[in-house]
Amino acid sequence: MLTPTGELVSAAQAAGCAVGAFNVITVEHAEAIVAGAEEAGRPVILQISENAVRFHHGRVAPIAAASRAVAAAVTVPVALHLDHVESDELLAQAAANGFGSVMYDASKLPYERNVAATRAAAEMCRSSGLWLESELGEVGGKDGAHAPGARTDPAEAAAYVAATGVDALAVAVGSSHAMHERTARLDHDLIARLRDSVQVPLVLHGSSGVPDDELTSAVRAGMAKINIGTALNLAFTGAVRTTLGTRPDLVDPRRYLAPAREAMATTVAQALRLLAVPVHG
Repeated sequence: MLTPTGELVSAAQAAGCAVGAFNVITVEHAEAIVAGAEEAGRPVILQISENAVRFHHGRVAPIAAASRAVAAAVTVPVALHLDHVESDELLAQAAANGFGSVMYDASKLPYERNVAATRAAAEMCRSSGLWLESELGEVGGKDGAHAPGARTDPAEAAAYVAATGVDALAVAVGSSHAMHERTARLDHDLIARLRDSVQVPLVLHGSSGVPDDELTSAVRAGMAKINIGTALNLAFTGAVRTTLGTRPDLVDPRRYLAPAREAMATTVAQALRLLAVPVHG
């Protein structure tokens, strides 16, 4: 059941929990994510990044249409989100391709240019009925900084939200993209100060590398949307390796994609159950 992203994030925040947002690369990813959501009985966000669009030859329409169809076939609420968009051309295609929200990423720019670019994106999104997320500070793992100096400053965050008009803010608090081990330690005091400084929901990127106890503490401190991508790819690729390792004669991709899809669904269900438990309030 396709549902606006803002509704899912607001409902999670009001309930004292968080909504999980999982990266879609292939149709199997989308199918696994909604299967996991159905198993857990929880809403979920399908997010397609600009990098994923680039993988699909720069065409967003086919993978977006497939994800919408997958979402429409289930009873749990599912939102469609366009993630880490740096291209204004791609941003302009979001509404026409059924996305309910966009994460516009100008975080690599100096602060004033980030503000100007994000404000323009917010105006475009508002005219199209899109919910807009942006990033302040640099979450590591995508050729960005990952050091205490790159953490999001609460006062700057408040000024940034007011100047840009964004609906949600991704913040740098210690997580990093593309982590293969769950060893990240978050600055929970900083999360709480950010929560108290801004009037929009907070988003945690790079959550695959964050242990369960750190995730629940992050939600307790104020995170309302939790992005997970690499954990699905680890499950997917691990299952493919296992299957082909025991059946090197296989050539039909369905024989190894099916267990890979099931492994991703299990990962999604486990994460959604963890995020569904109210941990503050």
